[in-house]
This record gives sequence, structure tokens and C-alpha cells, in this order.
Amino acid sequence: MRVLGGLIYDIAVWLVPLVIAIVFHEVAHGLVANMLGDPTAAERGRLSFNPIKHVDPVGTIGLPLVLAVSGAPIFGWAKPVPVDFARLRNPRVDMVLVALAGPLMNVFLGALAAAAIGLLASVTGDAAFTGMTRFLAENLFNFLMINIFLAVFNLIPLPPFDGGHVVAGLMPRSLLPAYAQVARFGIPIMFLVVLVLPMISPRLSIVQNVVAPIATGIVKLFLGSALPGV
Repeated sequence: MRVLGGLIYDIAVWLVPLVIAIVFHEVAHGLVANMLGDPTAAERGRLSFNPIKHVDPVGTIGLPLVLAVSGAPIFGWAKPVPVDFARLRNPRVDMVLVALAGPLMNVFLGALAAAAIGLLASVTGDAAFTGMTRFLAENLFNFLMINIFLAVFNLIPLPPFDGGHVVAGLMPRSLLPAYAQVARFGIPIMFLVVLVLPMISPRLSIVQNVVAPIATGIVKLFLGSALPGV
């Protein structure tokens, strides 16, 4: 029963914030694409905050839950919101804006979480968050960390990450055909970066050695602003 209770608690404080963060991330892509002339996501019913429309059983639930239970950094993915870059009014520029929309949404949500943490501490007078406020505070802390981690993680400048789309939008046109060939292997590249390289050597872990330190620094900055003097 204790193990089951711990699992339920992990789902409540880790998986639920992660799903919210991922759903908002994907909807942001679709909303910006729609604003810039591509209604593909709207036509397919993906401009919805209903998580069922976005959940990937492995990337949104299975892997994040395993990572949470094992104490590893939490990350995941949803079913990508469809974007037809050819329908954008200015594809080269607009694809960069669409790609950045997801990470920027996560940074915004992280800032909101930090502000909520500061408000909770001022209302309760308890910056240590004991007793009844602990569950709410833990959700907010995790929501902050997850959103910032997702923002930095998705800006890795390789396909299929959002940072890869930014690179494609900024690189010379002459290089785009070759880059498109590389992007065809986006999923294997992601697994290489996230899983294979760290297994070869911890020093090759981009997540542990690059993404996590940057995300941690941003989280500390936000918390320092929300909880001055703590």
C-alpha cells in the first residue's frame, strides 16, 4: 500500500504538471501557426487544451513516470501539433516564430509558477511550505522546474527539437536540402542524444551536462525573484 501511495503521489506532483506543460507547449505552436496563416492544427482539432488530443502514451506518460520514480530529470513529449510550413505567409521567418512559441510558453508558465510560489509563501507566512501547503507548493515547484527544463530541452539545435526548426529557418537556403535529409532521422537523433550517448559516457550527456545546468540556473533566478531573502 505504501508503494502504491507513493506512486499515486508521484503521478499527482510530477505527471500532472508535466502533461499540462506539454499540452500548453503544443497548443502554443498551433496557435502561432494559425495566427501566421497555417490553420492545419485548427482544422484537425488540435488547438485544444484537452490532454487526450495531445497525449503520447510513451512520451507523455510512460517515460516521464519512470523517470520520476527513478529520480532522473523529467522530460517527455506529446504528439506534435501538425504545422504545414508551406501555408505560412512567410515560411522562413514564420517557422522560427512557430518553433519558439512552445519554449516561450513554457518559460511563461514557469514564471507564473514562480509568482504563485511567492504568493503562497507570503499568504501563509511559511516559505518552508510545511503542513497543508506542502502538496500545493510541491506541485508549483515541479511545474516550474518541468516548464523551464522543457523550454531549454526543446531548444537543442538539432532535429526534431524546436531548436532544430530555428536552425533551419536561419541557415542559408543552399544548406536546406542537406539539412532536410538529416531531419528525416529526427527520432533516432533524439534517442541518440537523450539515451544512447549518456549510456556510452556520462560526459556525453547533453541533458545532464548542458540542459540541466542551464535550466537549474533559470529556476534559481525565478525562485530568487519570487522568494527574496530565502
